[in-house]
Amino acid sequence: MAESPIRFTSCRGVAFEVKPHADPFAITKPMSSPEAGLGSRRFWLPWSRGSSSRVAPSSLIQRSVSRASSHFCDLDLDLDEDDEPLFPLEMLEEGKAEDEKLKQGPPANSSSSQRKQPSKPAPARKQGSRLSVILLDQGLFTVYKRLFVICLILNIVGLVLAATGHFPYARNRATLFSIANIFALTLCRSEAILRVIFWFAVETLGHSWVPLFIKTATTSLLQSLGGIHSGCGVSSIAWLIYALVLALKDRENSSPEIIAVASASLGLICLSSLAAFPLVRHLHHNVFERVHRFAGWSALALVWAFVIFTASYDPKTKSYSDQFWSRLVKRQEFWFTVGITILIIIPWLTVRRVPVKVTSPSGHASMIKFQGSIKAGILGRISPSPLSEWHAFGIISDGKSEHMMLAGAVGDFTKSLVHNPPSHLWVRQVHFAGLPYLVNMYDRVLLVATGSGICVFLSFLLQPCQASVCLLWVTKGVEQNFGSEIKQMVNGHPKDKVIVHDTAVYGRPNVSEMSVDAAKKWGAEVVIVTSNPEGSRDMIA
Repeated sequence: MAESPIRFTSCRGVAFEVKPHADPFAITKPMSSPEAGLGSRRFWLPWSRGSSSRVAPSSLIQRSVSRASSHFCDLDLDLDEDDEPLFPLEMLEEGKAEDEKLKQGPPANSSSSQRKQPSKPAPARKQGSRLSVILLDQGLFTVYKRLFVICLILNIVGLVLAATGHFPYARNRATLFSIANIFALTLCRSEAILRVIFWFAVETLGHSWVPLFIKTATTSLLQSLGGIHSGCGVSSIAWLIYALVLALKDRENSSPEIIAVASASLGLICLSSLAAFPLVRHLHHNVFERVHRFAGWSALALVWAFVIFTASYDPKTKSYSDQFWSRLVKRQEFWFTVGITILIIIPWLTVRRVPVKVTSPSGHASMIKFQGSIKAGILGRISPSPLSEWHAFGIISDGKSEHMMLAGAVGDFTKSLVHNPPSHLWVRQVHFAGLPYLVNMYDRVLLVATGSGICVFLSFLLQPCQASVCLLWVTKGVEQNFGSEIKQMVNGHPKDKVIVHDTAVYGRPNVSEMSVDAAKKWGAEVVIVTSNPEGSRDMIA
């Protein structure tokens, strides 16, 4: 019996493994009958990782369920509808086995083959609201949430020890722990720092001799750092509340200004955290972005005021001194605040207004072209107004003189690109790395895309990369919706390397079966999928 894989995807997709790992920590549910075989399910303990790998028969390929995370971009990944898609990047946690033997034949390349698509049609999807997707399509044991819980538990333990007198250092420096948590959460979201970390991971682990489970464990961690970000955010609030309680109990040695600044900082941090709550962030993303940004900046200014006030205040004389710089530079709070400020400023130093050329092959998508080449797997952010909103897109580049973004017309901004194309846009010149960049860590990868999700993968076809990739693209009206340029990019490759299924010609396929078959034929170590929530549920149904 094959063990369920721990694999990763983007966009709530599915992952398949040709080389499953034996894991002594896998717990199998009882099977209803001896013949149940592949109908069993596995659950993985938080520390479990495969210790070895072997080649399994193709009928034992497993399918895994991906859960949602909190990353978004404006990719129109649906096949027919214009619903706004989600673009989370996340590691898989729970394995799900096939319930029956696969009957799928070889997938057809619709751009060159006229054979009838052999796969059976996917079942009709039930349309649901975004709210139902948010509430019902969230996993309980994702790596993201495990990291959140671990981070929160560590801080709670520290708080309890400090409150009970067993951790006097933390009791005397509660605000330091709050600021340190803010530094950690800022570090987890610094795109410049993460770009370096992703590069280092690929350069270090992107070798055939590195065990596969180490690569996937690293990918899981890198794609789930948002859990640490969220955990540190909640923990910073808890530590600051504790510090305020101590300050109010010892009012004689605290100034009203220090208490007022700390209270205002607490309010702003709470406001920023509430704006990041999934229901707000997902349903009102622009509100989240603006509140999170400006409340965070205001809180940082108050943190600076707090650090300066506490360094200059003398509780004996109950007055502020002008000669506080020597004490200030000796405080750990000062250096953590300096680090937070630098991390926040770095991306804004790279913001530029650049000329762009926007074309719209159809009313469903727009092509935005920029000067300069970009490495495969890199994503970028653009904005019509930098202080208001930013939108993330995958980058298409042949590694030569220019790069481009493919934006599905699903929101106000992306629709304006079609109907009122701008001549200039604001960009962050430091592009960021996500899951697509980590494709370079593996040897053989199957990339599955629907709709304009193709943009994050095209660079792997247009320029050399470390991995050997196969692309499966399911979309509607390739040339009509995406233009001749995109069509030319996917043409000219061997049929076993690029598989295009045009639903306008061949109808809606069973993408799950097509992906399983392509993974088997390609001998893929991992499969990465970009699709919207409904499409991904079709694949794992």
